[in-house]
Amino acid sequence: MSISTNSNEKGLSIVLAERFDFGEVDRFRRCYESVKVPKGKSVKIDFKNTRYIDSSALGMLINAKDYLGGSEVKIKLVNANEQIKKIFSISRFDMKFDIE
Repeated sequence: MSISTNSNEKGLSIVLAERFDFGEVDRFRRCYESVKVPKGKSVKIDFKNTRYIDSSALGMLINAKDYLGGSEVKIKLVNANEQIKKIFSISRFDMKFDIE
């Protein structure tokens, strides 16, 4: 399964594949760079299919946040399993992103 996107009046939704790792760098970047997200809208990054992330995934999320406007666009990380949530917690991503 590949990364997919959906854009609507609420913002952008990116559904990740089973693995979110270095091999997905270009594909993930194209997803968020291909759509203009207006200020005040949100970007939802959905981990419902994701079972594995590596350290490059954390960097990709930070790069996406910077590209999309930092604090001007709300980024939500949703549907992460317990293992991935633990990685987010250890990495202090709860201070940078909304995690649901």
